[in-house]
Amino acid sequence: MATWTLITGASEGLGVEFALLAAKEKRNVILAARSKDKLNAVAEQVRALGGEALVIPADLSDMTEVERLWAEATDGREIDVLVNNAGLGSNGDFATGQNWERELSSINVNMLALTRLMKLAIVHMQALEKGHILNVASVAGFTPGPNMAVYHATKAYVLSLSEAVAEEMRGSNVTISALCPGATQTNFFNEADMHNVRLLKVAKPMDAAAVAKQGWQGALIGKRIIVPGLMNKAFAFLPRITPRALTTRVTALIMGKH
Repeated sequence: MATWTLITGASEGLGVEFALLAAKEKRNVILAARSKDKLNAVAEQVRALGGEALVIPADLSDMTEVERLWAEATDGREIDVLVNNAGLGSNGDFATGQNWERELSSINVNMLALTRLMKLAIVHMQALEKGHILNVASVAGFTPGPNMAVYHATKAYVLSLSEAVAEEMRGSNVTISALCPGATQTNFFNEADMHNVRLLKVAKPMDAAAVAKQGWQGALIGKRIIVPGLMNKAFAFLPRITPRALTTRVTALIMGKH
């Protein structure tokens, strides 16, 4: 039976790049996101590269949809790679500057959906005796994030969960990796209302294809934490040597708007 790669958030940005990387390796790809039209466009790109593509529209902020996605994806198929790429965020102060519905969706997608798919995938892959799970976290996961408090907290959860479960899976043929990009050239900034955020002046966004490639290659060799780019590596390392209060204050400055 042919194996498949399941990618969430596959309609744009990093999700598209992961799909193309898989297709170039002649892998069969399951594409999941909310927009059926966008997914169909990506599926055509995958097929043009020689891969088979299955489109499953799903809103991962709804746990019923998460369960349905997995059931449909595994119906007669074996999945040996899961890319938990779907993610949401928003910019603004916690008390009044962020929309609660957006924050709730971010928590549901970034944490609950990712966790459920990861748990289902591990059991599935253990039966196959092979598999790789790539969770897209963020350098935001290394620090508290004033002005994006909920987003940073969700990514800290993803990073911690990924590392812990990777250790649990030590010695098995199933690996868990966390990709921790910084600013990346995707539509995330528009959707998160991050226009005029100082971060975009401090760090030039990396090319999405380059970020996805590093994440993909790292996941397939079982690397636990993948931080693409020298600037991002510095952001990830500094909290280890800088007082936490100072790190939080600096983060507040760069995540604020000018």
